[in-house]
Amino acid sequence: MDKHIMHLDLDTFYVSVERKIDARLKTKPILVGSTSDRGVVAACSYETRGYGVHSGMSMKLARQLCPEAVVIRGNAGMYSKHSDEVTEIIKETVPLFEKSSIDEFYADLTGMDRFYGCYKFATEMRRRIIKETGLPISFGLSMNKIVSKVATGEAKPNNQLMIDYGHEKPFLAPLSIKKIPQVGDKTYQVLRNLGIKKIHTIQKMPSEVMQNVLGKNGLLIWRRAHGIDNTPVIAFNERKSISTERTFEHDTIDIKKLKSILIAMTENLAYQLRRGDKLTACISVRIRYSDFNTYSKQLKIPYCSADHILIPKILELFHRLYNRRMRIRLIGVRFSHLVSGNYQINLFDDTEQALELYNAMDHIREKYGDRTIMRAAGMDAKTIGRITNPFNGLPPVVLAHRRQ
Repeated sequence: MDKHIMHLDLDTFYVSVERKIDARLKTKPILVGSTSDRGVVAACSYETRGYGVHSGMSMKLARQLCPEAVVIRGNAGMYSKHSDEVTEIIKETVPLFEKSSIDEFYADLTGMDRFYGCYKFATEMRRRIIKETGLPISFGLSMNKIVSKVATGEAKPNNQLMIDYGHEKPFLAPLSIKKIPQVGDKTYQVLRNLGIKKIHTIQKMPSEVMQNVLGKNGLLIWRRAHGIDNTPVIAFNERKSISTERTFEHDTIDIKKLKSILIAMTENLAYQLRRGDKLTACISVRIRYSDFNTYSKQLKIPYCSADHILIPKILELFHRLYNRRMRIRLIGVRFSHLVSGNYQINLFDDTEQALELYNAMDHIREKYGDRTIMRAAGMDAKTIGRITNPFNGLPPVVLAHRRQ
């Protein structure tokens, strides 16, 4: 049976939500993100892209390039709410779907063509989303996730495209190599230095050449250039969680020590999220007192995997929860309502320097281990405990923090 995988992407999602709320913004160039010059652009309307503006750019530069743009600080909670509305429609419509990020989805429609027609089914689902949410959305439909994702990009804005079985290579051939998922700026520059500009050039090359130049990533890019991808659609499950806790050898009331441990726990859990390409939408803190009574508090948040956002919220939960002034036997942190997706630019606080710092720290952890780098505020923590890790291919990790 031929596979039919649908990829859906909400067009300029943050901008579309703002325009839904305020119709006066519909034809205006819009920048969503931090309103300070040190911040970055979280999202931009198509009208700004002709000026060279793109997401991740410094807000100062974006304003210089497009001075007439309307700058909106944004509301992350509001965007999560609109994302959930789309999620519910997809959940009611298809038997198997994956939520890749706040504005991106995959759906497995295999078998639908026997009694309905996959393209017709996908078209009607898209129409329903637009009608019920008022948000523009595009989709690509093909035999696998990679080709469908590229097809969605070619269909935008607010359109749809199906790539028939057997036409994957001809569809990809004339496109820029930058259209291949995971070809970032550095990889793009390496390939351009080799004289490779279009995907059809990679299609003519032996896989060994790509592997020699870029290692395992080169082989992956070669396969994607040929439209080869066997990655399954992973069922969306909000109940997945990742957690860690510590039982003290001696019950403690040392608040400084408790906070340090919570910070170290949160920082390491956030790294595990990013390493597993996950985001959390619900965080909780657990306390067990010396009399063995156990209490917990949780908080719903916009999808996130950034320590500098999660740590203050975890400490806030701890202060709200710790009110008995008794010695503590155990503390724990838990992230739940996980979805697949990479950390997205925070609308309020992120700067280019902050994003570069995350990439650098995670690279060090990946190369030398979880314990090689940490925030100073968490250095008083020693052995933290064991993380319950649900991510495929990632074993449970024992976290240990010590002074370097």
